[in-house]
Amino acid sequence: MPLPSEFYELAKRLNNWGRWGEADEIGTLNLITDEVVREAAATVAVGKRVPLALPLHQDGVQTGVIPGRINPLHTMVAINVELFGPGTVATSDDIVTMGLQAGTHWDGLSHASHGGKLYNGRPAESITAQSRSAFNGVEKAGHIVSRGVLLDVARARGVDRLEGDHAVTPEDLEAAEELARVTVRPGDIVLVRTGQIQRFLAGDKHAYAHPSPGLSIRTPEWFHARDVAAVANDTLTFEIFPPEITDLWMPVHALDLVEMGMPQGQNWNLEELSAVCAEERRYAFFLAAMPEPFVGGTGTPVAPVAIL
Repeated sequence: MPLPSEFYELAKRLNNWGRWGEADEIGTLNLITDEVVREAAATVAVGKRVPLALPLHQDGVQTGVIPGRINPLHTMVAINVELFGPGTVATSDDIVTMGLQAGTHWDGLSHASHGGKLYNGRPAESITAQSRSAFNGVEKAGHIVSRGVLLDVARARGVDRLEGDHAVTPEDLEAAEELARVTVRPGDIVLVRTGQIQRFLAGDKHAYAHPSPGLSIRTPEWFHARDVAAVANDTLTFEIFPPEITDLWMPVHALDLVEMGMPQGQNWNLEELSAVCAEERRYAFFLAAMPEPFVGGTGTPVAPVAIL
């Protein structure tokens, strides 16, 4: 089924192709300038560090619905081996097989396409089994550090967790912005808390996956207007699932990644951060969320840390 006219109207308004040149492969990460990073570093007041990643293990968030996106398979390949003879220093080694987007991760700009195009007009057919992502590979993202802003939508609505059918709207984001007493500004990385990850942390990965609150098709325009560098949240699918518009699957992915060139993150654990921000009464912080530089990758695991 073709995408509806509403989608194309939004896409036209949000399109960033050529904004940073025809050769650009990092999109809105261009908004994280040296000045933005200096100002982000200045938000550190007490040095408190809050980890935002889920542990990587075989019983992770993936349910098998997405083909090939397997939870980490961790195997020992050497255990206390004395490589240089008896009595010498022994070492142990292990390997991991996993989907790059299996746990807490960034979606790279080559993760989604529509109409045969990736971000900045690159052909979707440039992704092959041999070359992987010839353009917009996740390794191009480089350093992702900036001011992070927690928009705690659940707390702003007075609940611990949004219901599974809740589509997060621009009005929700503005209410969370008001709660935070902070204004989202260019180059920020916005973290949107729904509380959905509580379901996974309680041991029910299937309830975590579906149904799930998430970002509405109206939110990309809000992020575009504020020149946000990247967005992450605490759900499996990022956008509301099942979709708010019947038979329009993953439109927010297409608008964010393809049209805007804005990386998005999923499966971020924002529960401790929510409590700390409420206690400290501050919702802006220095955020370090470095991608692993998998050449040609469409996504990457990340272990983000908020520093207050």
